[in-house]
Amino acid sequence: MLDLLVAGTLGVVLLPVAVAVAALVWLEMGSPVLFRQRRPGLGGRPFDIIKFRTMRDGPEPDAERLTALGRWLRRLSLDEIPQLLNILRGEMSLVGPRPLLEEYLPLYTPEQARRHDVLPGATGWAQVNGRNALTWEDTFALDVWYVDHRSLALDLRILLLTAFRVVTGSGVSQPGQATRQKFTGSPPPRP
Repeated sequence: MLDLLVAGTLGVVLLPVAVAVAALVWLEMGSPVLFRQRRPGLGGRPFDIIKFRTMRDGPEPDAERLTALGRWLRRLSLDEIPQLLNILRGEMSLVGPRPLLEEYLPLYTPEQARRHDVLPGATGWAQVNGRNALTWEDTFALDVWYVDHRSLALDLRILLLTAFRVVTGSGVSQPGQATRQKFTGSPPPRP
C-alpha cells in the first residue's frame, strides 16, 4: 500500500521534472526517450524495467556511450523516475534489492539468489551503503541482509538515506566505469 501511495504521489509531483527530462533526452539523443530492459524480479521472474536513456546507441563501451546529460541524470537519479510505473504495476517496490541483469541469474550462489525472495526496489540497503562503488559480494550480502531484516521502519530509513545519497551523488559509479564492472560470478570460498 505504501508503494502505491508514495509512487502515485511522486508520479504527480515529479511529472513536470519527468517531462523536462524527457525533452532533454530527446534533444540530446532523439528517440526513444525511454530505455527498457528485461530484468529478473520477484522469484527471478522477468519484467521490463523502464528508465530514461542515458547512453547513445552503438558498439562502444558504456563509458564512451554515456552522455554528459546521462551522467548528470544518473548522479541525481533522475533517470530512475520512470520506474515509478514499474512500482505502480507491482513489478517493483520502492525499497528492495536493485534488479540486475538477467544474465547474472545463473552466476549467483544460492545465498546470493535469495535477493529475489522479495520484489526488487528502486532503492535498497546496498544503494544507501555504497551503491555501485561496492564490490559485488558486498552488494549481495547487503541485499540478503535486507531480505532477512526488512520492515516498515527499515524501509523508511532507506528512503530517507536515499534522499541524502541523491543530493550528494555518492557511489554512482566505480572509478573508470560508467556504472560498475559486470558480475562474472563470485570467487570460490577459501578453504
